[in-house]
Amino acid sequence: MSHVRTSPYYPQSNGKIERWHKTLKSTALRPAQPADLDQARTFVARFVDPYNRVRLHSAIGDIAPEDFRNGRSEAIWAERDRKLDQARHDRSLAASIPPSAGSLRSAIMAALLFSPAVRFKENQYIPLAHDYAF
Repeated sequence: MSHVRTSPYYPQSNGKIERWHKTLKSTALRPAQPADLDQARTFVARFVDPYNRVRLHSAIGDIAPEDFRNGRSEAIWAERDRKLDQARHDRSLAASIPPSAGSLRSAIMAALLFSPAVRFKENQYIPLAHDYAF
């Protein structure tokens, strides 16, 4: 890896770090309004740890940098795909219940309404993938 300097006063050549600085300022520094340099350093330290461990980054497939660095990206993506497939399957089952089923349809929809693994939107149930336990 080699160190390359960018042109002075030309932030477009260094977009990634400029974007990180913008996120740091708008998320950690400006809202907190540190009174001195030591306090600013504390706020930055509190921001950086969750930024690298918890926050999902779109540039690396919506996973946390720590997961990406530790080689867990493939497993995370596979689990997401599995959950999405399960949700699609569950939605197709619910949609396959004909309205003429009457009380059966009502009973199933009522059970789904009170299940912690689903939510409703415009009369459709949508499973919450993170609530599945297999």
